[in-house]
Amino acid sequence: MFSKNNNEASLSEVHESVDTTARKKGWRRIFSFLGPAYLVSVGYMDPGNWATDLAGGSKFGYTLIWVLLMSNLMALLLQGLSARLGIVRRRDLAQANRETYPRAVNFILYLLAEIAIAATDLAEVLGMAIGIQLLTGLPLVWGVSITVLDTFLLLYLQRLGIRKMEAFIISLVAVIGISFLVQIVMAKPDMGELATGFIPTVMNDEALYIAIGIIGATVMPHNLYLHSALVQTRKIDRTDAGIKQAIRFNRIDTTIALNLAFFVNAAILVVAASVFFKTGNSDVAEIKEAHRLLPEFLGNLAPILFAVALIAAGQSSTITGTLAGQIIMEGYLSLRINPLLRRLITRMVAIIPALIVIIIYGEENVDALLILSQVILSLQLGFAIIPLIHFVSDKKTMGKFAIKPLTKFAAWLIASVLVYLNLKMLVNEMGNAFINGVWWQQLLISAAALICIAVLLYIILNPFIAGKLKKPASIKIHAETNTLKQLEIPSFNKVAIALDFSIHDDKLLAYAIGQGKANTHYLLIHIVESASAKLFGDESDDYESRKDKERLESYVTQLQERGFTAEGFLGYKNRAKEIVRLAHEAEADMLVMGAHGHTGIQDFIYGETVNTVRHELKIPVLIVNL
Repeated sequence: MFSKNNNEASLSEVHESVDTTARKKGWRRIFSFLGPAYLVSVGYMDPGNWATDLAGGSKFGYTLIWVLLMSNLMALLLQGLSARLGIVRRRDLAQANRETYPRAVNFILYLLAEIAIAATDLAEVLGMAIGIQLLTGLPLVWGVSITVLDTFLLLYLQRLGIRKMEAFIISLVAVIGISFLVQIVMAKPDMGELATGFIPTVMNDEALYIAIGIIGATVMPHNLYLHSALVQTRKIDRTDAGIKQAIRFNRIDTTIALNLAFFVNAAILVVAASVFFKTGNSDVAEIKEAHRLLPEFLGNLAPILFAVALIAAGQSSTITGTLAGQIIMEGYLSLRINPLLRRLITRMVAIIPALIVIIIYGEENVDALLILSQVILSLQLGFAIIPLIHFVSDKKTMGKFAIKPLTKFAAWLIASVLVYLNLKMLVNEMGNAFINGVWWQQLLISAAALICIAVLLYIILNPFIAGKLKKPASIKIHAETNTLKQLEIPSFNKVAIALDFSIHDDKLLAYAIGQGKANTHYLLIHIVESASAKLFGDESDDYESRKDKERLESYVTQLQERGFTAEGFLGYKNRAKEIVRLAHEAEADMLVMGAHGHTGIQDFIYGETVNTVRHELKIPVLIVNL
């Protein structure tokens, strides 16, 4: 289930799986690059955005549209920087951090990134559950529980490849866009008043809280990790001209995708402002309340479109959230985890808080939890944006593709605004906590705040102090030298072969003999898996156990007749554990075993013998594809 990731490629399963170097002209060439930004864009229209947009539109009318526009402009610049990092350096943001900062700093950055993923997934879980409830009437608790099943949809899409996954996401984005296009036509907003919403205004504390939630829901930290990895699914010409072309086409991809996301967010806010704020229903900040009132103003079609779009938003964003979680874990920890287990862990981290809130506080507090999740995301932004700006500004690693002074100024201005707004809100919230909290809460909040501020200051100042300190990076991707040392060719004295008594046995034995020499001792292993063997172990004496023993002895005899030294071992009960045990006891110095190519759900059903065995054994394991 777990393994150290020795392949440095980000999202190695689909790394450079789309070839853009093939001779294509015009739109066909551009289309080969388009796709990554659409996977990123769904994070900008997930259910968390709905809660903040509805709250902003119903309470303040059109006055916060400028915040949405500002957030979109921020996102365009920052996602462009993220794509540039991935294209030029072939590193995602997590890998670049791991190469640059000490272990302690990286560990904190990793924890903050995982908190951001949990907050994102919480919004997706709640949004999908609310959508299911609105469409079917199913209680929210059951809707939250059902969202576990999308784990298997993700595994299926991963098997189909990145292009099929992109097509699926684009289809869901189209559903969301069309749904709100119809609703905004039905709402008939006042275009003059709507235009005034693009003019910045001074905000009170409540508006600031919602505005920061909008920014957190729009410019999402996990999307910066995600985009820097997704652009690496394209195989590009690594010349200067090829890299420049890839950056240009990805800029087009990002602009189209994020403007679609801006349209969706603006549509939600405009519908809320036109339908609720204008009619005096300024307290409609909840998704379910908005759905309930829509028929009064827009007819019976509107709530159906609203619910369908909400489910599509939750389903699309849950896929990209999982990919981001994989990138963060592999990048920071150099650790790969079974996709099914990763998805289930991520889902449980989101589902448990949601269920607790629903069961203890009731369904009426769900929307407050949604907005809180977006504020948490906003608080993580500085820890992703600041390293990203440093990386794409570094001429030593980016060369001629380092960002220009004007772009750098705009990026730092965005980072400064976000950090300032977050610190202002944090000070306000800490003040409330100190007034109402007990001493241990005050101590905990103070310690967490001080650690975060210290890390933030460190990553801001790192480029200026790193050269003086000359400390090595916490983890190096490559060794400093590429000179090969004297190679010691291993000699295997005892080669174990895990046989499944099928038509593939000949192939496994042939590969095993290919690894040995004249004096090699071959250890033939087979695990009996009959019901009796699982229950009674080596005391089993059923028909299958006897026939397996006869077949093993036959193989041993045939090998001995051909001049090989061979010995047979039968195991019982658990296949993986028995293979490991017998290999240990026989003191094998190599194991040969077959892989049948099961993936996804089949892995879950049939088990992952190969992965389990190779993680338990310290000797070389040769995997033969059957």
